[in-house]
Amino acid sequence: MERKNTPETATIASDYLDSKARYVPDEFDGDRQFATTLARDLDILHTFTPRDSQLGNAELAARTGMTKAAISRFTYTLTRLGYLRVNRMNNKFQLGSAVLSLGYPLLASLAVRQIARPSMKELADHIRGSVSLGMRDRLNVVYLESSRSSTPLGLPADIGLSYPIVRTAMGRALLAALPGERREALLNEISVKTPDEWNTFGKRVLQSIDYFHERGFCVSYGDLRREVHAVAVPMRPAADGEILVFNCGVPSYLLKDGQLERDVGPRLLSMVRSVEGAMGIF
Repeated sequence: MERKNTPETATIASDYLDSKARYVPDEFDGDRQFATTLARDLDILHTFTPRDSQLGNAELAARTGMTKAAISRFTYTLTRLGYLRVNRMNNKFQLGSAVLSLGYPLLASLAVRQIARPSMKELADHIRGSVSLGMRDRLNVVYLESSRSSTPLGLPADIGLSYPIVRTAMGRALLAALPGERREALLNEISVKTPDEWNTFGKRVLQSIDYFHERGFCVSYGDLRREVHAVAVPMRPAADGEILVFNCGVPSYLLKDGQLERDVGPRLLSMVRSVEGAMGIF
């Protein structure tokens, strides 16, 4: 049976082609294996943040650049599958429980979280700050585990939080641990896709990488939050090449001059080596 090209189907096709033309990243342009529709769905999910936890179709269209008609179909589908839910008070969308269940297998499979947890808590109490574990998520690092000191300092160390690689000690340690070619490729991607961030922090990133090769850890002096200084140490890469990174965040007013480099960094480095030993990583 021949399918008629009605005004409705023509509009749908136009919306899809428009979104495809405008949203396929350059590195996937021409890749016939790349599922553009799936990428658009995931792009919508990534638009939600702790600050912007509720968004309507018009807001999603503005932030993704997709047409409102295309957004409407994507949000309908994601809602039916449980990845989005509707707040009936304002008709806006929120992330659904399916998003949480999707991430749990990853967290559960990371044995390092359970192994490192007691040492992380001990160190967090000693430095009166937080100790966290993270990994790369595109141009960000995302927290997988965190321990805080018993002192209520209000440090942002919740699982799932994501921060730019270039602004964090954790991200810089990840860069330093990457093989040369992968590091250069990622640095180039960062400079092209986030030029403002790179212009502001690029020099500090390169200095941090040099510092890592001297001391075994990277530091950040308030580049993410002015009142928090941080130090980070990467674990030795796993068999799959994935790099996990530990960091310590300490309120600057609690630190003495040079304490981050002389005390906190070496303690974190020792903790990471101990965790590696417990996991049989040498």
